[in-house]
Amino acid sequence: MTTRDSGYNRDLETQMSYLRELLGRNEIINQVLKRSPSLEMPNWYLGAGCLAQTVWNVLHGFDPSFGIKDYDLVYYDAPDLSFNAEANYVEKAAELFSDLRATVEVKNEARVHLWYKEHFGYAIAPYESLEHAISTWPTTATSVAVSTGADETLKVYAPFGLNDLLGMIVRPNKVQITRSIYEAKTERWIKLWPKLRLLSWNG
Repeated sequence: MTTRDSGYNRDLETQMSYLRELLGRNEIINQVLKRSPSLEMPNWYLGAGCLAQTVWNVLHGFDPSFGIKDYDLVYYDAPDLSFNAEANYVEKAAELFSDLRATVEVKNEARVHLWYKEHFGYAIAPYESLEHAISTWPTTATSVAVSTGADETLKVYAPFGLNDLLGMIVRPNKVQITRSIYEAKTERWIKLWPKLRLLSWNG
């Protein structure tokens, strides 16, 4: 499959259809979306690299799960910012997905500001919502998240749209990340997915 067949530069309804088809090829994503409602996490999404890299894999002709380091399962619980509350979901998810050959990372985006400076070297303000958090993720192509309801209908949140994702365009989202973070990510990505179109930090 090529970007011409991926929904790139097509209308949103067509792009949504292509996204569902492409993500559906990754059985790990299928299982995480199917099982996650049982965790009863508030306002959850599966997103970031695992979605973009699944799309890139299919468009490269690779196995859909190739090169994916982890699957980011995020939720938002501002009333309870405790480490223990998040750890409880982490433990439940580890058991729920124990049979999958993948690492599922569970994170409460409402408490990211508590540890961000220690991890990345600079502080950030608390996110106002899960959608706000997603809108700060490092690239426009990876600022995409999906979830499912009781009827298993796919819900998509993509603040920058789907065109960069389906077109394999990697564009920095400068809301929060630094140039060094962006360039470290893209250096790894281009080695694994050589057809990506990487835009420079200033480009």
